[in-house]
Amino acid sequence: MKTPQFIFLASLLASITCIAASDSPPIVVCYPGGPVNADDANAAMGSMLRVVERVGHWQAGSLDSLFTAKADECRKLMDEKNPKFAITSLGVFLEQQERHHLVPVVQPKIKGQTFERYRVIVQKGKYMSLEELKGKTLGGTVLEEPAFIGKIVFAGKYDPASFFQLKSSNLAIRALRSLDKGEMDAVILNEQQFNGLASLNLNNPVEVIFTSEEIPLMGMVADSLNSTADERTRLGNALAGMCSDSEGKKLCQLFGVDSFAIVDSAQFEPMTKLWKEGK
Repeated sequence: MKTPQFIFLASLLASITCIAASDSPPIVVCYPGGPVNADDANAAMGSMLRVVERVGHWQAGSLDSLFTAKADECRKLMDEKNPKFAITSLGVFLEQQERHHLVPVVQPKIKGQTFERYRVIVQKGKYMSLEELKGKTLGGTVLEEPAFIGKIVFAGKYDPASFFQLKSSNLAIRALRSLDKGEMDAVILNEQQFNGLASLNLNNPVEVIFTSEEIPLMGMVADSLNSTADERTRLGNALAGMCSDSEGKKLCQLFGVDSFAIVDSAQFEPMTKLWKEGK
């Protein structure tokens, strides 16, 4: 199952690096559990770069970036490189927010929304609630960040590592095939993965037994001490106009993104509160 949001978010790195001087630290892209490898991510970034440089009137060729889909490597890169800007998952943002003085700058808008919901699905009629899954197997790509799932998705009510038998996967379709064969009890999906269920033609019908509250989409963040307000504003405005550009619009459509919105940081405050309460 493809995850166009991830590919698109990774490609945004090109626009961030245009802000940095050639001797600035590289920009870090952290998307734990993402199915795209570094080569694919860099190819997507290359396509986006041409548009951003033209739209934002920045000098071409001044790019330097680092990408990882591993949580541990992400932490290491953030500490070692101390980047001005980064593309992160919401879980990485919340974990690194205080340590690296992170503030959200821009977030994608997908199907008119700047938020998503997570869902736990099972074979129809097999389980009726999360409580019935205690000690059972739970699969999914998002399990690379169990703390995020526990504190934010489950709002602190369940600790995934102790409540379930976790079966993390880098491909949602692999977890779903295991569920279909009865090799797994449940799978947790983000919004885009859930919306792609209909195209899989599973042999056994599935149903949702848990739906999270609205969770804001995360896009680009900045180190508020390492970057200037002018840099953050300039980059945010450039990205907000990306999908209105003739060539940029094609890329936005390809990756399933309607537009980019300047972040209202207030919508992340409940997420920060949940994260801190879950410690």
